[in-house]
Amino acid sequence: MTTILTLIIIGLLAGILSGLVGVGGGIIMVPLFVFVLGLTQHNAQGLSLAVMLPPVTILAVYNYHNASGGTIDWKATVIVATLFVLGSFLGSKLALQIDQRMLKKIFGFFMLMVAIKMIFSK
Repeated sequence: MTTILTLIIIGLLAGILSGLVGVGGGIIMVPLFVFVLGLTQHNAQGLSLAVMLPPVTILAVYNYHNASGGTIDWKATVIVATLFVLGSFLGSKLALQIDQRMLKKIFGFFMLMVAIKMIFSK
């Protein structure tokens, strides 16, 4: 029961932050899956990606599209989404070849660099 409640909280938190600031999978779910649920880095990343299989952000996209007067660039969306599929396939193949401890360090370093850049940029 505790695990189900934890999953509910993680899903709600990731969903709210995804709609609010455009983050959810890597920045919210993966660390919580590792540190709260005790999953391995590989399992946490796989679960985070599995959550994205259904169109989880369609209502958030709808809100942004309506609020911006329909200015979402759908051509860019299709290009990025198509290459995202290819890139995620290649990235997952690479990630599964990397030791879990090293992968966790790479993941943490990437998050740290993004955080520093966002905090100190104008």
